Amino acid sequence: MIENEAIDQVAGVLGALGNRTRLRIIKLIAETDRPLHIKALSRSLKVRYSAIYRHVVTLRKAGIVTVHEVGRSRVVALRNQKLLDDLLRIATQFTK
Repeated sequence: MIENEAIDQVAGVLGALGNRTRLRIIKLIAETDRPLHIKALSRSLKVRYSAIYRHVVTLRKAGIVTVHEVGRSRVVALRNQKLLDDLLRIATQFTK
């Protein structure tokens, strides 16, 4: 039986992945194979920096990305790309 704490954690991850902009952020980072500055994500997605920042905070709280400060900039990286790829592959099975 799944414990309530585990349910809360899974709900947090799935909730974070349940947004199109956040999925686009993840896709961009995964495609570059390197961390990206929030400003670069903002420019690429044509979304305000403040909105991207809020999405990144949600992804960080869910444990999907890490954020490092480089000078005055924030750089975002995926925590576990293989695990995320597996999860997204499984999720697409529900759409078939």
